[in-house]
Amino acid sequence: MIDRRSLLTGAGLASCLGALPRRVRAAGDALADKPDHTLRIGAGLVELAPDHIVSTTLYNGQFPGPLLRFTESRRAVVDVYNDTDTPELVHWHGQMIPGDVDGAAEEGTPFVPAHGMRRIAFVPKPSGFRFYHTHVAARGDLTRGTYTGQAGPVFIEPANNPGAYDREVFLVMKEFAPEFSRGGDMAIDALAGAPLKALQQIGMAADAAAAEKTKGFEVGYALFGINGRMLGHGDPIRVKQGERVLFHVLNASATEIRSLALPGHVFRVVALDGNPVPTPAEVPVLWLGTAERVSAIVEMRHPGVWVMGDLADDDRDHGMGIVVEYAAQKGKPRWTKPKPFRWDYTLFGRPDAGHAPPDETIEMTIVKHNAARNGFNQWTLNGEAFSMDSMQPVHTLHAGRRYRLKFRNASDDIHPLHLHRHSFELTRIGGRPTADVIKDVVMLGGFQELECEFIADNPGLTLFHCHQQLHMDFGFIALFKYA
Repeated sequence: MIDRRSLLTGAGLASCLGALPRRVRAAGDALADKPDHTLRIGAGLVELAPDHIVSTTLYNGQFPGPLLRFTESRRAVVDVYNDTDTPELVHWHGQMIPGDVDGAAEEGTPFVPAHGMRRIAFVPKPSGFRFYHTHVAARGDLTRGTYTGQAGPVFIEPANNPGAYDREVFLVMKEFAPEFSRGGDMAIDALAGAPLKALQQIGMAADAAAAEKTKGFEVGYALFGINGRMLGHGDPIRVKQGERVLFHVLNASATEIRSLALPGHVFRVVALDGNPVPTPAEVPVLWLGTAERVSAIVEMRHPGVWVMGDLADDDRDHGMGIVVEYAAQKGKPRWTKPKPFRWDYTLFGRPDAGHAPPDETIEMTIVKHNAARNGFNQWTLNGEAFSMDSMQPVHTLHAGRRYRLKFRNASDDIHPLHLHRHSFELTRIGGRPTADVIKDVVMLGGFQELECEFIADNPGLTLFHCHQQLHMDFGFIALFKYA
C-alpha cells in the first residue's frame, strides 16, 4: 500500500526521466567522482537467532546498515541504488543539509526510483552521532517505512576529538515482526514531569467527541534485537576491567520508546543526538525515544558476565539485550533490574539564566482522535491534520530569526518530536527550565508541555513531525517554509 505522499515526487520523477532511467542527479552531483559510500536498498534476511530469521528491506543486505563515517565540512558523495519495486527515500537524520538531499518528500527531495539509482552529494554537519533511514509513508503496510530494517549509523568526525575513552561501540536497538493490535498505549512514567490537568481535559473532550469509542490501531512486535541479534545469539561485547567504553546507542524503532541498563554500572552521558552536553551526568538507565541517540561512557569496574538490556522483561526475554563479558569471566549472563528512574533532560543542561525573548513563538496543541482514520488514530496540530494535497499546516520562517516552539500534548502518548535540517535548544521541559541542550529529537511526555528554540539558518522547506511512524502517517506533521 503506497499513498500519495510516497509517490507524489516519485511518479513525477519517473515520467520526466526517460532519458536517464538508471541515474538521478542531485544538486552538486559529479558522476565522474568515485563515491565515498554506496548503499543498496533491497530485500534481505536478518538472522536474529538460528530459529528466528526475518525477511525485510535492508541496506547492503545487512542490519543495521553499514556504519558510515564522514568528516565534518568535507564534501561527501553517496550512491544509492534501489533494487526494490517501489520508490524510496534515504533521510540523513540530524544533518543540516539542503532539502533536495535531506530525504523527505514533503521538502521536495527526489525519490530513488524503483530499480534505479540516485547520486547525492552534501557537506556533512554537524559532527557527532547521526543516522540514515527510510522516510517513506507506511500507513497500513507493515513492510514499508521504518517497520523495515532500513536504518544505519552515521558518525561525523569532529575537527577535534578529546578521546576520553578507550574504544567505541555502536548499538542499534530495533524490533522486528510487527503486527497490528488495539490499544497498547506507551507508558507515561518514563519521563520526569507531571501531567497537566488542562491538557487532560482537552484529551477527554476529544475522546468524548470521537465517533469510534474504541482505541485505534497500535503496532506490537514479536522479536527484538540489538545490532540485528537477539539476546544471547550474537557475539558479546568483550571488555577489560578498567576500560572506558563509549557506547553510541540508537533507537531505530518505528514506534517504541526504549530503555537500556547494564547492572552494576552507570552511564556517563556525554552527548545527546550527537551533540555534546554542557553537563555530563551519570544515570543508571538510558531512555530513548524513536530516533534518539545517546552517547555515554561506561567505566568497566564490575567484573562478570552481564545482560545489557531493556527494562521491559518481556521485550528483553524476546531479544532486546546484548551480553557484556569481562575478560577471564565465564558463566550465565546476569540481569538485575535497576531502581526506577525517570529520564530528565535538564540533568544534562545548564540552569536557565534567562533566554532572550524569541523573535516569534509558534504554539502547537497535539490532539488524538481515536480510530478516526479507518481504525487508525488521527493526529492534529492546532485542530489540523497534515494534508499532502494542500501542504498544510505550514508556518512561515524568516532567515536569521530565532523561533520558540511551544508544544502542548493533549494525549497520553509520549511523542518523539523531530525537526529536519535544524537543531534546537531545549528551554523548558517537564515543567523545568534548562539551557544549552541541543537536539534534533525530543520526547514530549503525555499531557505535558515542552518549549525549544531554533534559529532559522537553513533556507528551504523544512519538515517537522512525530517520529512515531503511526503518528506521522496519520496527520502528525507540519511544514516550515522560508519567506
